[in-house]
Parts: sequence; C-alpha cells; structure tokens
Amino acid sequence: MEQSNVMKRQIMNKKGPNRSTGIINGECSNILNWDDVRFPWAYPKYKKMLANFWTPFEINMSQDMKQFPELSKEERDAFLKIIGLLALLDSIQTDYAGKVSEYITDSSLSALMIILAQQEVIHNHSYSYVLSSLVPKGMQDQVFEFWRTEPILIKRNDFVTNGYKHFAETPSIENLLKSIVYDVVLEGLFFYSGFAFFYHLARNQKMVGTSTMINYINRDEQLHVDLFVKIFKEILTENPDQDTQSLRNFVFETFKTAADLEIEWARYIIGNRIEGISIKEVEDYIKFYANVRANQLGCERPFEGYRTNPLRWIKAYEETDLGKSDFFEQKSRQYVKVNSDNGFDEL
Repeated sequence: MEQSNVMKRQIMNKKGPNRSTGIINGECSNILNWDDVRFPWAYPKYKKMLANFWTPFEINMSQDMKQFPELSKEERDAFLKIIGLLALLDSIQTDYAGKVSEYITDSSLSALMIILAQQEVIHNHSYSYVLSSLVPKGMQDQVFEFWRTEPILIKRNDFVTNGYKHFAETPSIENLLKSIVYDVVLEGLFFYSGFAFFYHLARNQKMVGTSTMINYINRDEQLHVDLFVKIFKEILTENPDQDTQSLRNFVFETFKTAADLEIEWARYIIGNRIEGISIKEVEDYIKFYANVRANQLGCERPFEGYRTNPLRWIKAYEETDLGKSDFFEQKSRQYVKVNSDNGFDEL
C-alpha cells in the first residue's frame, strides 16, 4: 500500500468552507455548525454519545464494600488485575483519540473525538473510584502498576500500543487506517473477557455496583467502536486506492492474533479457577467478537463458524434499559441512556 501523507487540521482556515471537503486531507474552516456538516450520521452519533453521559459518583458502592472481602481469593485477584488492565487501556485510548482528532479535517468528527476522549477519562476515573472504595491506597497503587509487571499484559498491551505509536510517529493514511484497526481491537475485543467476568459476578448478585459501572463503560465502548468503524469506512470511500487486499489481510491477521492474545489472558485470569464460568465459552465468546469486529470493518472473519454469542446470559446485562432504571438496582434515573435499539449485535 502506498504511503500517502495525512495532514493536520488547521486551527482556523479562513478560506475553507464550514462543511468539510474530506474526512482527511480536506478543506474545512474548523467552525462547527451542526446544520452544515459533511456526514449525516455525525449528529445522531453526537446525540447518542451525549445521552450516554454518566459519572462514577452515581454508583453506590456500599454493598460492594461489604462483599469484596467475601469473594474467593481467585475472584479478588481476577477483579483487581482486570481493573488494572482496563485502567491502562482507557488511559492509552484518551491520548489516541486526541491524536486522531488532529488529522480529521471535519469539525463535527473532531468534536466527536473530544467527547470520546472525555468518556475515556470518566472510565479511568471509575476504576480509581471502585478501587478507593474497596482496597487501601497502597493496593490501589499496585493495581495501577500491574501493566508494568504482568508478562501477559505487557505482550497484549504492546500489540496495540505499538500500532498506535507507529501512526503517531509516522502519520500516513495507511498508518491511520491500521491504527483504527488496533482501536477496534482495544475497544471491541480486549475488554470483553473482563466484561464477562464482572457480569458473571453480577448474575450471582456479587459486586453489583462495580458491574453497573462496567455496564456503562461497555455501552460507551460500543458507541466508540461504531464511530471508528464509520471513520475507517469513510476514509476508504474517499481514498479508494487505500482499499487493498493487503489492508484486508492486515485486518484478518490482526484480529486473529488479537483473539489469541485475549484468550491467553482469559486463561490466565479466569481459567478454571472461577466457579460457574466456562473458560471454553469465554474463548468462543472472544472468537465470536473477533469475527464480529473484522466483519464490521468489511473484512473476512478470522475464525470459521463462531457466528453466535455462546454466552447468551450476557444479553441480559448488555440490553438493560438504563434509560429507565439502574443496572440491577432498579433506581429511577433523570436522564436518558442508550437503550437496546443501540445494542451490541447490530454494530
């Protein structure tokens, strides 16, 4: 694939139109008028992201504080290590969204990137909020250092961060497209065995406060994946020379490797040590979502079969109508959240 340059968006371009002429390398005044934008899907996406707004302070952690010491040692270890993983990934994601925004020559999509980055900051805050409720400060500090010391974490995290760094250090259309593939891996696959663990606790009425927060994060990430998929496809539409078999092969191989890394992590963190959750089903779940994400990007699925979600019980958690009540707690809310019409499987 030819390495084509990608230029940064100007802070203000007096000669450019308000409606951008291209998603990248286009002309745009950088003045945002939602009634005059290039992509008709941008404003509905903006409204959905606003409707998802939440803060960690909404979550009552009192019951979790009582239950955490009562978890098995294996459950506590998995809980803390998964939180440590999520904290790293969402920290990286905040920075990556900002870097992508610099090269998007469309003010509406740049605005969506800023909202996305703000939501990632909230996600990271939520992990601190959970940990400060459950463990002493020293343990919280250790959890935020797991990414430095756990070999499996180092390997899987380097897989994504190296892809991001390649774009940041050598910005080109090809490297931007590849970095978006890594983004979909991070937000659409690397969280998912962790989500399954927390939802498993919740279905056994354990750590429901934490699982409520994970549910909010899960729904944000669904919107983020969909946004990056749309950007990926729009870039290819406007730059058809970049839509090559080489890129499709890259997507295929990247998701195959990513699934293998996520399965390795799931075996390590869940394995056969967590009562009531089958590691085989979790592995199948990971392969299912690797297929879903590759297909969303318009590429061949990396795993033959795996067309249905093997963890059917998870649907009850993913489709909770947060516009009407809190996850499990059935507490009335004052603002809209994403409902099942924006759900997981349609993305």
